[in-house]
Amino acid sequence: MKKFVSFICSLFLLVSLSAQSKYDHKEAFNPQFYPYPGNDYRSASGEPGPKYWQNKADYSINCKLDTATHTVTGDVTITYTNNSPDNLRFLWLQMDQNIYKKDSRGSATTTQTGGRWANAGFTDGYTITSVELESAGVTYAPNKTITTDTRMQIILKDQLEKGEKVKIKISYNFTVPEYGTDRMGRLKTKNGIIYEVAQWFPRMCVYDDIQGWNTLPYVGAGEFYLEYGDVDFSITAPSDLIIVGSGELSNPQDCYTAEQMKRWEAAAKSDKTVTIRSDKEITDKNSRPKTANTTWRFSIKNTRDVAWSASKAFVQDAARINLKSGKKCMAISVYPVESIVKNGWQRSTEFTKASIEHYSDKWFEYPYPAATNVAGIVGGMEYPGIVFCSSEASGTGLWGVTDHEFGHTWFPMIVGSNERKYAWMDEGFNTFINDGSTEAFNKGEFKETSFFGDPNSSFMVKYTFGEKMDGLFNTPDVIQQDNLGIAAYMKPAQMLTALRDVVLGKERFDAAFAEYIRRWAFKHPTPWDFFHTMENVSGEDLSWFWRAWVLNTWKLDQTVKAVAYVDEKPEKGVEITIENLEKMVMPVAVLVKESNGKEHKINLPVEIWQRGAEWRFNVPTTSEIKEVILDPDKKLPEWDRTNNSWKKKGF
Repeated sequence: MKKFVSFICSLFLLVSLSAQSKYDHKEAFNPQFYPYPGNDYRSASGEPGPKYWQNKADYSINCKLDTATHTVTGDVTITYTNNSPDNLRFLWLQMDQNIYKKDSRGSATTTQTGGRWANAGFTDGYTITSVELESAGVTYAPNKTITTDTRMQIILKDQLEKGEKVKIKISYNFTVPEYGTDRMGRLKTKNGIIYEVAQWFPRMCVYDDIQGWNTLPYVGAGEFYLEYGDVDFSITAPSDLIIVGSGELSNPQDCYTAEQMKRWEAAAKSDKTVTIRSDKEITDKNSRPKTANTTWRFSIKNTRDVAWSASKAFVQDAARINLKSGKKCMAISVYPVESIVKNGWQRSTEFTKASIEHYSDKWFEYPYPAATNVAGIVGGMEYPGIVFCSSEASGTGLWGVTDHEFGHTWFPMIVGSNERKYAWMDEGFNTFINDGSTEAFNKGEFKETSFFGDPNSSFMVKYTFGEKMDGLFNTPDVIQQDNLGIAAYMKPAQMLTALRDVVLGKERFDAAFAEYIRRWAFKHPTPWDFFHTMENVSGEDLSWFWRAWVLNTWKLDQTVKAVAYVDEKPEKGVEITIENLEKMVMPVAVLVKESNGKEHKINLPVEIWQRGAEWRFNVPTTSEIKEVILDPDKKLPEWDRTNNSWKKKGF
């Protein structure tokens, strides 16, 4: 009877103690993680399958910039190739300029709530003057076009079968907004307006094997999901403007003076920044061609988008970028004289060159002929081969925004994930690689505490993992604006750092991450393709990790529960009990300090949590324990770090 009572008491104690923990090992390690098996399109290993396909969109665009009315008038010919197994009876295009109309969904939602993507002024959006189709050399009108907010549907007369192409010819115009959702716009400077022009032509929506047509509207925070193709475009504008754009300028001799051409050619061979047009030449009429107008022609291959910028206020400089393969490209910067301050835009080309060279060496070679940084009204926005950064940035701020926007070359310009749905797959992955680039640049010149501070500090953990914080697995437009910086940028970068430093180790993580980039370069991965790849290449089942970090908003709270000597004798060793109080699990690093000065460092794998919330382990001590510390290097986001240690009284 006594033994039975003792057993009941012990059982009651265990039940009452375990009830304090929210942890459920069956939930954390549930074997049913992946929602679908691999198929011919997407392999279960995370690779594109043997029958993977994606459609192709090539663009030929000619436009004019009217600086008196701030209007862009253009003609675009889209050559759309249906590589899908489906016959398409209609097509969808993105009409992003329509977000700036007063009655748009973005104006009714994002503009009303304020913030970064809110627009104080409005335009008429796109004015479409004609839509024509061409197949097999025959031009004809579509059956019907239907424009709904920022999307246009084109109803075809005949279905577009697998392997077939159709040309879509659209004439259009729009007014460049003064402030365009912090992604384009106009900046007044003392020497003229800086135009930053993006989302400036009708673009194809993506048709994929996951959802078919991806037609989420453009309302603000959500960025873009685009098909790949080759783009040739030209901008005709007054000759006193300098224009830069995505890709290669194919006719520099028509756009620069003879002296500027010499500087341009010198810059293409120089590792040091070469001035193309100096601040002292801005008001010199001889620094521009004498013709009334100039047409600038650009070309870029295998890209998902293009953008450009124009101003008569531009100072311009450039230098050579060296790539590991031996290929060369150019780093180019344009900025107003107001941006020349201490560690200001005169260092932009240096920053651009270093950023591109670092990511090319570390992850995947830069694919474009130029990398151009533009100072203007946009705080920071990325496009293939060109980025827009704040004209007011300098020092750490200028390095940070330049490096971040060019880091987007890899996510999502090379790895073409769906930004409209999964911001953490481009913003977060990019924020993660930015840390390595910043550490490498000029011996860590700008390696300071990040804007968010130490992500594992108690303050940040309470914010990042608090009840009011949105999780990663939400579309950007669903995430609260104040939470987007954490949910899309910091937390996913923090997640990858923990995966690299704590779970996989640098060698296995780097190999898997680089392989993910290689596999999905210029393709469209889903989150599951990323999960599969990281697991298959590293050789680890990480379902428990993704479940906690991505699919849920779980917390991590590991504690030292008990310390007991074997036979109550320190020289015989000690049994330590640790407990997992919250739903997230991670491997555990334990530091045990003895009173005689000896230390024990124990690394426990995540599998210790597979059967429950508690784990006991022995340490071969020879003297009394002075202190036991979990996560001594503070590599994990501990919810309550005060319970991470046990101290002997008197120490």
